[in-house]
Amino acid sequence: MSAQTTAIELFGQDPSLFTGDLLACLVAEGSSRPAGPGPGINRLLARVRETGDFKGEKDQVFLLYPELTAVAAAQPLPARRVLFVGLGKADGPANGLRERLRLAGGVVAKQAGTVKAREALVLLPRDYPLDAGEIAECVGEGLLLGNYRFDRYKQPKDDDPPGRVERFFLHRSGLAAAKVRKGLELGRILAEATCAARDMANQPGNGWTPADFAEYARQLGQKRFLRCTILDKAALRQLGMGGILGVNQGSAQPPFLVILEYRRNTKNPTILLAGKGLTFDSGGISAKAPAGMEDMKYDMCGGAAVLAAMRAIAEIGLPDVNVVALVPATENLSGSAALKPGDVIRHYGGKTSEIINTDAEGRLILADALAYGIATYQPQAVIDVATLTGAVIIGLGHHYTGLLGNDDRLAEQLIAAGDRAAEPLWRLPLGPEYRKQIDSRIADIKNAGSDRSGGTIVGACYLQEFVGQTPWAHLDIAGTAWGFTEKSYIPKGPSGIGVRTLVDCLRRWRPIQSVDENH
Repeated sequence: MSAQTTAIELFGQDPSLFTGDLLACLVAEGSSRPAGPGPGINRLLARVRETGDFKGEKDQVFLLYPELTAVAAAQPLPARRVLFVGLGKADGPANGLRERLRLAGGVVAKQAGTVKAREALVLLPRDYPLDAGEIAECVGEGLLLGNYRFDRYKQPKDDDPPGRVERFFLHRSGLAAAKVRKGLELGRILAEATCAARDMANQPGNGWTPADFAEYARQLGQKRFLRCTILDKAALRQLGMGGILGVNQGSAQPPFLVILEYRRNTKNPTILLAGKGLTFDSGGISAKAPAGMEDMKYDMCGGAAVLAAMRAIAEIGLPDVNVVALVPATENLSGSAALKPGDVIRHYGGKTSEIINTDAEGRLILADALAYGIATYQPQAVIDVATLTGAVIIGLGHHYTGLLGNDDRLAEQLIAAGDRAAEPLWRLPLGPEYRKQIDSRIADIKNAGSDRSGGTIVGACYLQEFVGQTPWAHLDIAGTAWGFTEKSYIPKGPSGIGVRTLVDCLRRWRPIQSVDENH
């Protein structure tokens, strides 16, 4: 499966020569600088400002048709439509300014879709307090992410909803050409990877199975610096991965542990990523309520984020880190052989677990992946991404990803990366007072507490049992993987959360020592 792609490139000519469907200009509130090269668009903007209908306020838009306006008659613009999009005041923290550019790009994409534009040219703001590369990166991200559609299973109709732009152009508006080109390429890679994660998540349960995870990873393994290994059911049994095998018992679809390695230099530190790959979760014997169960095809968003991040990492080419991604992939169904409450399983490495709730399955498959990944690759740090608990939605809503972990510096790096990507994280506590909730009378641990209190933390406590002293962070994306904060570039349904945060964190990686060396 390949993600939809929309072309995006620089426009090297004068914007007044653009004959496409939409010419968009991003305007900061209160800016007195010309909107772009050439007098035509500046004359239009001046007249629009005189009316008081457009001031450049955040998300403010003004659409006009040049051929219908007398003001452009002296030097008419050949573009079919001109769109002014407000950026708000060009002040405040850099992360906020970056997000305004993404949002403006998303607005342009939505407006272009509404008028069914096939080509759109966007003039970058040339008096904006960010590096030229950052401006191009963020606008490019907003355009491509806002242009996302998933319509693979829909037949075209005459009254189809807004369409998808086929080609975006950016005009650098006097900004440094090399920086704009580099930023645009980075934004394209990140946006396309995020859209790939969205595509995986949007697929129905019968359209994206554990075998599809394996095949997608095999395709990625053909890229530069990537190597793919797939552990099938026989290999999982030989390795003693009772968590993955136990969850899989009720499904006719075979399980896999998907491994993708990015290696540049043997001297580089290795960072381990693990993503939950539950391609459908019925809850097993501890069945979920029927209402909304169709959304459980999204229970693989962590695995999608991890593989999509690896796709981006290979394209960008990180020189200073090696990265290994693991995705335990299976379904959780209630077939005749399904795992039962009260059963005991044995994880990779020998630790036993009493199953209290078969719907607490994500931690079972991740535990095997974490234990195996740490023993095999000896990483400097581990980050897992999972739609692990509904409890995180109760605590944080759909606006923040829950972050838990055993290392402050790793947590700080992830929080900073999430802020830069506008995918915010909120750290929750861990401690023995929560850990005791998974004490079992008959096994080493149990997979759920006796009540629902602190559910997100208890889930993380289970995973912590398998990481030892390795610096580790757990991202619970159950509230943000779909239904995330409404934005112009975030669609309803899967958000692709985590891809850009992971890549940003690894691009700026700062070495971390093991927990026991620091505490």
